Amino acid sequence: MKRLFSILAISGMMAFGTANATTNANTTAVTTVASMTQDEAAPAEELGFHQELKKRFIEGGPGFMGIVLLCLILGLAIAIERIIFLNLSTTNTKKLTKDVEDALSSGGVDAAKEVCRNTKGPVASIYYQGLDRTDEGLEAVEKAVVAYGGVQMGQLEKNVSWIALFIALAPMLGFLGTVIGMIQAFDKIEAAGDMQPSLVAGGIKVALLTTVFGLVVAMILQVFYNYIIAKIDSIVNDMEDASITLMDLLIRSKK
Repeated sequence: MKRLFSILAISGMMAFGTANATTNANTTAVTTVASMTQDEAAPAEELGFHQELKKRFIEGGPGFMGIVLLCLILGLAIAIERIIFLNLSTTNTKKLTKDVEDALSSGGVDAAKEVCRNTKGPVASIYYQGLDRTDEGLEAVEKAVVAYGGVQMGQLEKNVSWIALFIALAPMLGFLGTVIGMIQAFDKIEAAGDMQPSLVAGGIKVALLTTVFGLVVAMILQVFYNYIIAKIDSIVNDMEDASITLMDLLIRSKK
């Protein structure tokens, strides 16, 4: 009888231990599965803007993407140089005209020329060229103002055509990369002899990325280009108005 109870006790203990082990194993398995499910359900960590841009740039291929990036760098360099030059060329025309008029009244042409010499910008340069030829008559002054105004306008518009070139070139390069990417995708299909989405997706993705980057570069440069053109138009209008005002001042001083 004691042996029977001993056997039953040992069997119960073994069964209980096995049940506990099974339960613990099941609990561990459930926990592991739940953790894996949460990891899979959790969204992937989002890349920052610079990382995402770098990733897309690399995916687009270094060839055409590098050329498009070069267009952006050169275009921005020229645009920034032009913006700085135009801002330095902007003159307070009303104040300059008032100073020249006061100088003509008090000190004559030499005093007015000194005021223009100490003032930066194309308007002051036009004033100086006109005042420098007052001894030759008003007709000579007018010709000098018109001629030198054309020279100053050429300096204002210097290198602006390059920005327009990069605006047109960037999307064209993007479209060219798109066409080449599509050709490569069809070459892969032809070599494989089967229409598999995985073969086409890579080439189309590269093709579309070059187009996107080309259009983005063109849009960025277009904003700078329009600002520069508007600034040039504003300065040219001031130059034309100042030329008329100078002639009026000289006519009144002659009288």
